[in-house]
Amino acid sequence: MGEEVTLTALRHRSDDQSLEFDIYPLSSYYFGSKDAVPSKDPTLADRVLRMKYNYAARGIRTCVEAVLLVELFKHPHLLLLQVRNSIYKLPGGQLRPGESDTDGLKRKLARKLSVNEDGDGSEWEVGECLGMWWRPDFETLVYPFLPPNVKQPKECTKVFLVKLPASRKFTVPKNMRLLAVPLCQVHENHKKTVRTLDGYGLPYPMFPMGNAGVFS
Repeated sequence: MGEEVTLTALRHRSDDQSLEFDIYPLSSYYFGSKDAVPSKDPTLADRVLRMKYNYAARGIRTCVEAVLLVELFKHPHLLLLQVRNSIYKLPGGQLRPGESDTDGLKRKLARKLSVNEDGDGSEWEVGECLGMWWRPDFETLVYPFLPPNVKQPKECTKVFLVKLPASRKFTVPKNMRLLAVPLCQVHENHKKTVRTLDGYGLPYPMFPMGNAGVFS
């Protein structure tokens, strides 16, 4: 459904370095489903309670997430996972104790998007870190910096660019959906975003996407 596109839109503000890489047509990929992933947090209150318990036991929660881009109608689209009806997020999750950012992200991508959940994740090419966000307290708001008055943040999340091959299969849990969201639409809804990839201008939406493509 289109030709390979070279994307050069990711530009760091501080050193003016560009990230140039190829993105491939959505039609080059195919999709399947697998067993549902059990939900740990049926409600927001449950999530807050779990965060508090884990923080008391292990300290700060460290997470990693992936930016996956495809081409559709000659425009870049961001792949998001929809959980239930109102939560849209980048693929990823919490690191295990002692686990590296790269290994943890590969493990999470395999669990959420690969056929073989127990593989080594070698099919995922984790690239540059695009930004880092901090959660000062047990609340929904996160910041692209650590406020100077916050001495004990509750969560740190790093977002990485993951470069997709020219073709592959995405296998998504049955209780989730994979959406391809136009980057232009994400920008147009910037007032409703709750997280922005610092320095790269790619907001992270948490709201319904009316024109998104659904593939799982």
